[in-house]
Amino acid sequence: MDYQFKEIEQKWQQYWAEHQTFKAENDSAKPKFYVLDMFPYPSGAGLHVGHPLGYIASDIFSRYKRIKGFNVLHPMGYDSFGLPAEQYAIQTGQHPALTTEVNINTYRRQLDQIGFSFDWSRELRTSEADYYKWTQWIFMQLFNSWYNLDTDKAEDITTLIEKFNASGSADVRAVCDEEVKSFMPSDWAAMTAEEKQEELLKYRLTYLRESTVNWCAALGTVLANDEVKEGYSERGGHPVEQKKMMQWSMRISAYAERLLQGLNTIDWPEPVKEMQRNWIGKSVGASVRFKIEERAGAEVPADYIEVFTTRVDTIFGVSYLVLAPEHELVSYVTTPEQSEDIKNYIAQTKKKSELDRMADTKTVSGAFTGSYVINPVSGERVQLWIADYVLAGYGTGAVMGVPSGDQRDWLFAKHFGLPVVQILDGQKDIDVQADATKEGVYINSGFINGMTYTEAIQTLNSWLEEMKVGKAKVNYRMRDAIFGRQRYWGEPIPVYFKDGLPYLIKEEELPLLLPEIDKYLPTETGEPPLGRAENWSYEDQYTYELSTMPGWAGSSWYWYRYMDAKNKNAFASKEAIEYWKDVDLYIGGSEHATGHLLYSRFWNKFLKDLGYVNEEEPFKKLINQGMIQGRSNFVYRVIEADGRATNTLVSYGLKDQYKTSALHVDVNIVDNEVLNIEKFKLFRPEFTEAEFILENGKYICGVEVEKMSKSKFNVVNPDVLINSYGADTLRMYEMFLGPLEQSKPWNTNGIEGVFKFLRKFWRLFHNDAWEFNVSDAEPTKAELKALHKIIKKVQEDIERFSFNTSVSSFMIAVNELTELKCNKRAILQDLVIVLSPYAPHITEELWSLLGNKESLSFADYPVFNPSYMVEDEFSYPVSVNGKTRLNLNLSLTLEAAAIEEIVLADEQVQKYLDGKTPKKVIVVKGRIINLVV
Repeated sequence: MDYQFKEIEQKWQQYWAEHQTFKAENDSAKPKFYVLDMFPYPSGAGLHVGHPLGYIASDIFSRYKRIKGFNVLHPMGYDSFGLPAEQYAIQTGQHPALTTEVNINTYRRQLDQIGFSFDWSRELRTSEADYYKWTQWIFMQLFNSWYNLDTDKAEDITTLIEKFNASGSADVRAVCDEEVKSFMPSDWAAMTAEEKQEELLKYRLTYLRESTVNWCAALGTVLANDEVKEGYSERGGHPVEQKKMMQWSMRISAYAERLLQGLNTIDWPEPVKEMQRNWIGKSVGASVRFKIEERAGAEVPADYIEVFTTRVDTIFGVSYLVLAPEHELVSYVTTPEQSEDIKNYIAQTKKKSELDRMADTKTVSGAFTGSYVINPVSGERVQLWIADYVLAGYGTGAVMGVPSGDQRDWLFAKHFGLPVVQILDGQKDIDVQADATKEGVYINSGFINGMTYTEAIQTLNSWLEEMKVGKAKVNYRMRDAIFGRQRYWGEPIPVYFKDGLPYLIKEEELPLLLPEIDKYLPTETGEPPLGRAENWSYEDQYTYELSTMPGWAGSSWYWYRYMDAKNKNAFASKEAIEYWKDVDLYIGGSEHATGHLLYSRFWNKFLKDLGYVNEEEPFKKLINQGMIQGRSNFVYRVIEADGRATNTLVSYGLKDQYKTSALHVDVNIVDNEVLNIEKFKLFRPEFTEAEFILENGKYICGVEVEKMSKSKFNVVNPDVLINSYGADTLRMYEMFLGPLEQSKPWNTNGIEGVFKFLRKFWRLFHNDAWEFNVSDAEPTKAELKALHKIIKKVQEDIERFSFNTSVSSFMIAVNELTELKCNKRAILQDLVIVLSPYAPHITEELWSLLGNKESLSFADYPVFNPSYMVEDEFSYPVSVNGKTRLNLNLSLTLEAAAIEEIVLADEQVQKYLDGKTPKKVIVVKGRIINLVV
């Protein structure tokens, strides 16, 4: 029977599900291998052909590792909390759980029909209570922990309390808030329970503080920096402003150095590691205190402004100081004369996201507060300004302006008429631009005049520390992560409030379930949606936290739950964690570099500190798959000279003869750029009566590569392709498009070639009547060579993730074996195994037809034998009087005399000689044989 892909694929998908073929064991004599795809969010649109690219690659690798003798864990689940489901709920009134379930069912159906070898017995959903119970539990561990700089790890909060009891705060070296109390053990003992709780909150790894956030009023929630684009929400395009709110935060900054150093131990793409290094932003410099000049009638809650600088050597060149517009001291240091300017500037800043403020290096803006600070080394008065290029959360939220050495500061100084002071004799042309050189010796710089850069740094750091106005310091750009969203569809935070202070619920009370509410909007008084829940309080008297966890919470530990997905007593057993350890191969997008991938590493390190996991890094190897871009098609509408649109459409090759406008057309009704006109009329009914100007009887569409999106009608649904060509064809074609890591345009035109290849492969096992016909005869050397060439090639390609080149090699191998008319079991059975990771359905069927009773997943990958690649024969072209008549396969070990004897004895050669004896026999060994008659 011809290649009936639909029946074959349905049969084997059902078989794998019924037999749980891909179920991984948590204990095996085989070596383990853990392959993971980035947690997908189940959107209502389902999968388009771009989504499975990474999944197909990870599945090929998983199937390959199984037949190479590994116990493979290849799980799948859904990151099912999130804003899209909540927005849909707001619009329709439908509970997010219902729409999420529908979306998941669509995803599952599509994933199943592509033939992925997932262990579905471990399926996860972050929005299910038995999962988010453990997300809440991890939050509780963070709340009950602090970071001890002496041990360089997180510890239980009880060890901090023990230190307070024994010696007060004197010996404590912790990552904590800036403003912590100094106290003796007796002072600690005298504190009330509430005072102790308030002080401990300054040390906990998750804590409440007032933070500047990206507030989107239209969505009613705080957004992460990567959810904001140019001042608008990425979802919906709503305005976003900077706003101060009490927010839960996590001290990821405690792990800054470990996160930085850990990048040297993992096999990740260098661009992703560089993004994380830049995000962490380690700087070595000094912290300096500029005293605030006293002003009559002004009460300022601080004596000085602290500045972090990487160029303390330039401190004598400071001509102004800048605060972030959100800095807590701005309202205090602003004089009445400047208050209106400051107010207007702050309002203007709120409209920009932090990313926009950092990226805009050309616009010069700022406002003078009217106050001054005192330069601690020179004693000079320095103007105090605010400017949006300074961020409250980076460093101290204050920057010293040194115009002669920094171009941004130079532009600021020139714009506002501030002095530019030369500080090094090596600086050139500072009246034209800044010069950041460190060469030469210092001038106009007080007690460091005449020193070199290295001498000046050492001298200044010592002087600052001696005078108690600063010290050498390492700083990190990375700030603590905000851990709260003012929305409904997320994990409830397991906290209640008593006398205004947060407390954890009891561990045995987990999970804290998401309550039912009447609608999914903030309350009329501005509280988050959870404020609508009726009778939702702790012990019927205390208010629960009304924010929910951010989208990254559930995905920051999920790989451990896959190890032991049904465990009711722990997020995963010690035995399962000990066996699986970490993820060996992780495939997903680079867009998560400073979000999910960073937060996951943070949580993993924290869980290791507390002894719950064994590995410092969660993901050994990371591969970023490229994007499959859309291939848009266009029709061209003729426009009259007066600009009026007509009802005439002209084919692409003729469009330059007319004035036209291009219209997107559904790519699914275009075949090799030829438009199906009848389907187009159904797609755009306004063109039912249109005139079509054709080329050679066809309407040819234009083409352009764009992002795949519904609005451009260039989304290709894998369901359609699978129905027409089968899942195996789709799998191989997606790999055939190009290297995995590179972005490439989708083009359905080439898929027919892959389908024909699979049909040709199927043909090897069947005779002309499509009857299964495999011989047990011994294979020839040529057949063995073709087989072992592909065994070696595919093994090398998969190990280096070069899947596209394997597809080409399979085509070559099948062509060679077809020419050899090979139907030998010894060849074809091994070829089936080699192809199986790429095309699992057709190979399972052929494996079964070959008489094997167990799934192909339990076969062994063939062993490459290099001896079959050694050329010991040559197909000599035999010419008679210079005209090639035939080819003879002869051993390369034969000398000319023996070759001549064999040739002259050959029946076919004798036929061409017609009884004549050659005058001359020319033998060029390994090249040619020529008979001259």
